[in-house]
Amino acid sequence: MASVGPAAEAARAAFREQMQAKGHAVENARAAVAGLDVAFSAGALVRTPLLGQMLDDLMLALEQDEGQRLGGKSAEAARFILRAIDRELANA
Repeated sequence: MASVGPAAEAARAAFREQMQAKGHAVENARAAVAGLDVAFSAGALVRTPLLGQMLDDLMLALEQDEGQRLGGKSAEAARFILRAIDRELANA
C-alpha cells in the first residue's frame, strides 16, 4: 500500500522537482536520492523492494573513482532510472 498524506506527496513532488532540475543529470540524481533517503528515514515514504533495487542500480551507475568525471552514459542511465523510480514512488 502506498504512503499517503501531505508528507508523502511533498516527498514525491520534491523528488520530481530535483529530477527535472536544470543542471547535470548525475548531480540531480544524487540530490534526488538524498531527498528520498530523508523521506524514507522520516517515514514519509516506504522503501519498497523494487525501489530498493532501482536505487541500488542508480548508485552503481553513479559510481566513480576519485577525480573521475561521469560521462554521458552515466547521465543517461541516471535519467532512465530516475524516471523508473518516479513511477514506482506511487507505490512507496
